[in-house]
Amino acid sequence: MSREPVGAPSRGRLFGTDGVRGVAGRDLTAELAMDLSVAAAHVLGDAGAFNASVGRRGRPIAVVGRDPRASGEFLEAAVVAGLASSGVDVLRLGVLPTPAVAYLTNALGADLGVMLSASHNPAPDNGIKFFTRGGYKLPDVVENEIERRLGEEWDRPVGASVGRVREAYGEADRYVSHLLTTLPHRLDGLRVVVDCAHGAAHMVAPEALLRAGAAVEIIGAAPDGLNINDGVGSTHLAALQQAVVERGADLGVAYDGDADRCLAVTAAGEEVDGDQIMAILALAMHADGRLAKDTVVATVMSNLGFKIALREAGLSVVETAVGDRYVLEAMQDGGYTLGGEQSGHVIMLDHATTGDGLLTSLHLMAEVARQGRSLADLASVVTKLPQVLVNVRDVVKSKASAPELRAAVAEAEAELGETGRVLIRPSGTEPMIRIMVEAESHEQAKAVADRLAEVVRTVCV
Repeated sequence: MSREPVGAPSRGRLFGTDGVRGVAGRDLTAELAMDLSVAAAHVLGDAGAFNASVGRRGRPIAVVGRDPRASGEFLEAAVVAGLASSGVDVLRLGVLPTPAVAYLTNALGADLGVMLSASHNPAPDNGIKFFTRGGYKLPDVVENEIERRLGEEWDRPVGASVGRVREAYGEADRYVSHLLTTLPHRLDGLRVVVDCAHGAAHMVAPEALLRAGAAVEIIGAAPDGLNINDGVGSTHLAALQQAVVERGADLGVAYDGDADRCLAVTAAGEEVDGDQIMAILALAMHADGRLAKDTVVATVMSNLGFKIALREAGLSVVETAVGDRYVLEAMQDGGYTLGGEQSGHVIMLDHATTGDGLLTSLHLMAEVARQGRSLADLASVVTKLPQVLVNVRDVVKSKASAPELRAAVAEAEAELGETGRVLIRPSGTEPMIRIMVEAESHEQAKAVADRLAEVVRTVCV
C-alpha cells in the first residue's frame, strides 16, 4: 500500500510556478523534502541511464545546492538522505546561486539537480526546485509525475547499491570561470556596488566581478541564515541606491536571495529594471548579430515602453504568461536567445538554461564598459509608461472573465488608446485578482486601475 507523504498539503498541487515553496518546518517539512527527493530520484534518476560524465551505465548522480537560509541546513540533509537512500550518488555543492546549480547539473553530467531556496521571499520560507539532465527546470508533466509517485512503495537499495555522498564545494569556481568565458568585454575601469541580498551570491558574485576587472564594493554579503532579503537585494533597492550615490560608483547591481535575477541602479541612484536591461542587451546582441531572429521574449507584464523601444529598433517581442519558465519554453520553441521579465529574470540561452542574475549583470556592465556610456544613457532607450498595479484580495478568481468585467476592460482600453493598456490576471497562488494599467500619466493609470478594482470587488465575489 502507498502512504501519504508526511507534511504534504491536504489539497491542491504541490508544485507552484517555481518549485515547491512554503514556510520551512511547517509547510515544507523535512519529511516532505525527503519524500520529494525520493520521488524525484525515481522519476529523473533512472538507475539504468547512461551517465556521460563517467562514460558508463551506473548509479545516477545528483547535485544539490542551497541558499544561506537556516532552514536550508536541515532541508539539505533531508534531500540528500532521500536521494542517497534511493541509490543516487550526491554531490553537495553548498551555498550557490540557483543558476549555478542549473549550470553544474549539466557541466558535471548529473541526472538531476536540486536547489533549496525561496528566492526573494523572507527567511522563514524555503523551497525545493529540481532540474533535469542538462540543467532545465521541470515541465508540468514531470512535476505531476513526481507528485503522483510521492509515498509509493519501492525497492530500497542496500549495501553497495546505496548512493554515496561527497562534498563538491570547489565546483563554484567552475561556474565562475564559465561566466567569465561568456563576457564580450572586460570591466576594467568600472567602479560598481553590488548588493548580494545576504544570499546565495555573496561569495561568487564579488569573485566574478573582480576577476572581470571591475572595482567592487559589496553590501548585503554577510548572511547569518536569518537576514536573507531583509532590507537588501533586488526587492529592496534603497540601500543600494544610497550606497551607489554616497560612494560615487558608476552603477550598482542587486541580486535576489538565490541570484537568479538582478536589477541595476544608475550613478544617480535611479532604478534600471528588467525591461531596460533586456533592451540594452537586445540592442547589443542585435548589433553583433547574436540576437536570434531579432526577437526578445518577454511576459505580458513588460512595460509598453519596452515594446515600443524594440519596435522602433526593428526588433520583435514575443509575449508569454508571467513566469520565467514560460519565457524559457517560448525561447526553446522559437529558437530565440534572449528573454526575461520586468522583475529582472533574464535568460541568455546561449550561456545559461535559466535566469542568471550574475550572468546578466556581467553582460550589462560589459556593455557599459564597451560603449563608454553611462548606464543611465544606455537605459534611456526605454521610455517607461507609468504603470499602476492593484491587487484585489479575497475574490473568486474564476470570475475574472465575467461579462461585466470584460466590458469594463474594453471601455478602459478604448479610453487609453495606443498609449496604454490593461491587464487583468488572477493570482496563481492566492484568492486575488491583479490589475495592471499603463497610461500616458500616472494619474490616468491610477484612475483607471481604481475604477476596474471596484468592478472586480462587485463582480468577482
